[in-house]
Amino acid sequence: MDSETLLARITDYVNRPNPYPLYAELREAGPVVRQADGSYLIGTHHDIAALLHDPRMSADPRSRTAPSASKETATPPFLRLDDPEHHRLRTLAMRPFGPPHSPGRVDAMRGEIAHITEKLIEALRGRKQIDIIDDFAYPLPITVICRLLGVPREDESLFQAWTDVIVASADIGSEEDTTERDQAGIQARQEMGRYLVNLAEQRRDLPTGDMLSAFINEPDPALRLTGGELAETTILLFIAGHETTVNLIANGVLTLLRQPDQLDRLRREPGLLPQAVEELLRYEPPVHMRERVPLADIDVAGTTIPEGTSVVLALASGNRDPKRFHEPDRFDPTRPDNEHFGFGSGIHLCYGAPLARIEAEAALGALIPHLGTACLVQDPPPYRQNAMLRGPRHLPIQL
Repeated sequence: MDSETLLARITDYVNRPNPYPLYAELREAGPVVRQADGSYLIGTHHDIAALLHDPRMSADPRSRTAPSASKETATPPFLRLDDPEHHRLRTLAMRPFGPPHSPGRVDAMRGEIAHITEKLIEALRGRKQIDIIDDFAYPLPITVICRLLGVPREDESLFQAWTDVIVASADIGSEEDTTERDQAGIQARQEMGRYLVNLAEQRRDLPTGDMLSAFINEPDPALRLTGGELAETTILLFIAGHETTVNLIANGVLTLLRQPDQLDRLRREPGLLPQAVEELLRYEPPVHMRERVPLADIDVAGTTIPEGTSVVLALASGNRDPKRFHEPDRFDPTRPDNEHFGFGSGIHLCYGAPLARIEAEAALGALIPHLGTACLVQDPPPYRQNAMLRGPRHLPIQL
């Protein structure tokens, strides 16, 4: 098939259960493959790593030669900004979350995460069939991020609806007209942002120990987020704080049920679990693609990519590059030197990675002893529409 249709085929829902043969086709055709819509697709590990660390590559979609104004908000989240503004906002967002300002925040969650996990496992006892997504992989990270930010759990349904719309509007695809989807995403962001800012305001001078309280009660005026920055930052933290972890846990269970020998090995050798989580981040990553835009004409492996052009970095393809990983299509929980793109790379490396690792280890560590006689009800399971944040929508298993 024509390599110019690769992005369209990768993002086609029919290929959601297994896009990896298309990634192999991309690497064979590449390393740089121009698409029919004028964008460029890159799937080799070395080139992806280089571009993620190249200051000439912008994360801001407004850098495109022909940007889609309807998709942009007045104050984009720092994930979609470049330095120095990215560094400023990321630093402010980090203050109540991690070192050096709040070094104990994540570690202090370990006991609570273990307790939440135990309660979820207890609720599954005696059941013959469960949905890993609805019964476990979603409730765990959503509970954790609600407690971190200070969002009441009774409002979770509101956030699930907003999140679904926002994530759909942020997908990478080849649709000709995304106006309706984009407008719905903007409206959802506005509603969610207003809710979070109002909730933070209720904590002004009445802190309750959560991150919203820390943001709104920052004593140094130079370190305070504006209202718009607070809205966009907390939306990003809420969505990134659970969406990718749901995929990581679900993809992990799916991988292990498909490979009972590795499931049995992890049951016998639980000390391998941290390495297994790293391998899952490589083998079945929660995030498959990221877009970047050159700020000047840039040469990649002999191909000149013009300034302002959309460049899609297929992170999941780089994770399966045989020039970087030995037997890349094999799941190996003891894999050494596992330099994956599961949390991205460069200045936009996911700062929530330590928390996601703790949640994944707790979740899989609790589930694995109960999966010995489990089997998939449906394989492949139904997948979510999103091609960028790829994972099952449901994962029913029999116990």
